Amino acid sequence: MPSAFQFQCHLVLIFLAASKGETRYLEVRDAGEDDPFLLLSEDLKRELSAGQIYRRSLRCIDMLSIEGQFTFTAEQPQLHCATFFIGEPEELITVHYDFVNIDCHGGDFLKVFDGWILKGEKFPSSLDHPLTTSQRYVDFCESGNIQRSITSSQNVAMIFFRIQQPGNGFTVTVKKSSNLFPCNVISQTPSGRFTMVIPHQHRNCSFSIIYPVVIKISDLILGHLNGLFLKKPPAGCAGMGDFVELLGGAGLDPSKMFPLADLCHSFHGSAQMKVGCDNTVLRMVSSGKHINRVTFEYHQLDLQETETRKENSIEEFCFPSI
Repeated sequence: MPSAFQFQCHLVLIFLAASKGETRYLEVRDAGEDDPFLLLSEDLKRELSAGQIYRRSLRCIDMLSIEGQFTFTAEQPQLHCATFFIGEPEELITVHYDFVNIDCHGGDFLKVFDGWILKGEKFPSSLDHPLTTSQRYVDFCESGNIQRSITSSQNVAMIFFRIQQPGNGFTVTVKKSSNLFPCNVISQTPSGRFTMVIPHQHRNCSFSIIYPVVIKISDLILGHLNGLFLKKPPAGCAGMGDFVELLGGAGLDPSKMFPLADLCHSFHGSAQMKVGCDNTVLRMVSSGKHINRVTFEYHQLDLQETETRKENSIEEFCFPSI
């Protein structure tokens, strides 16, 4: 039986992929609360690729994975609303206020958050984001026309808003730009392949997969070791300054998840792990002194898969939760 976290994520946020993991774009259906998601048709994709701007209305709780212009108009007082934006791993998201008509003095607000928040948990975590939590919020009622465009630090962002007067609302334009070295990422799909590179940067990067998965690391290069050391140092991987760890848990914030395994030596080969947790995170910690790189692939865990441990497979985790 799915956990509350999976229900929240799949129903509200990122039920983005069909079982084959091929679909990248998803929109919320305008008709019917019981069927909130609709994959964009091929005709619409072709229209968008031809340069047309996609426009539609927003709902109080919504999710967007495509560029366009989006309008919310309150038909009744709306006190707790949010729109979640997600792009491809190598994309950043810019939210631009085109038009805002809200009563800031009467208690309305419109805020952009750099990342996602769900049930009090943040992605990226405070440990992995270059800004403080307060700096990650941009409040229209405080900034007004001073800051009308906000660009995320990763492939996810969101807006919170409260609008109490019917007829009031706002219009935003969402655009995406390239990120040469993607750091913190939430995967749109339950399967894929990704290479994370941290080039001489002192930062931590997390790749989050909100599905139970089988994850296989096929290549790991940590500059400080150059493949010469195979034993974990006495202080653990954290003592090396550059390492990769696998985390699992039932929430969104990597800093609140359980450490499942860590790797602090370079290798070429295969290390595989079955993670039955609601959320699986591969996190790279980098001292900034070296170029670190990890390549991995993942696919959604099939509960009917044999549980026989394969060669180079690490112990399975979290199976009681699925």
